[in-house]
Amino acid sequence: MKIIRKNLFNALLIAIFLVMAFVPGAKAFFIRGLMEIGFYKPNVETTKENIAGLNGIRFKDVNGNLVDLGDLKGKVIFLNFWATWCPPCRAELPSINKLYDQFKNDQNIVFIFADADGDLAKSAQFMSDREYHLPVYKIESNIPEQLFTGALPTTVIFDKQGRLSFKHEGVANYADQKIVDFLNQLKSVK
Repeated sequence: MKIIRKNLFNALLIAIFLVMAFVPGAKAFFIRGLMEIGFYKPNVETTKENIAGLNGIRFKDVNGNLVDLGDLKGKVIFLNFWATWCPPCRAELPSINKLYDQFKNDQNIVFIFADADGDLAKSAQFMSDREYHLPVYKIESNIPEQLFTGALPTTVIFDKQGRLSFKHEGVANYADQKIVDFLNQLKSVK
């Protein structure tokens, strides 16, 4: 009897491991659980790093409209690079959606969710299926390595002067009050 219980327990652990390894939604669910108990809090130490210029960094939305970051001077920019297949990206999307819902009517903050795969139709459908309201964009220009090195997810925040104020590679809970306070602080600075 002991051998059978031990084998069942081992088989169950192996099955859980395989599901976590091969099913992005399961891994995202696990990571989201860790986020809710306090792991993956973003560090919002203020850094003011000048980028060579935001002009020419462009994104296209689902309607074909181009957005150039250089044209957004005077606004706080929340830019997130993600992909539909990325479990950490999937895990942080509910918290980002909550943050977006708080600021979506604020004219001083712009949210851009850049699909790293460039499949706008697929990413828009992904958002719609999950009832997220995040504005999805496709990358339409070269992105400086200071902003995005290919690690998913990556989130960067620019202040109103276009200076890089926050960069985080990896999953984070963006519904955290520290991020809300940080965005409010950035938008209040002239």
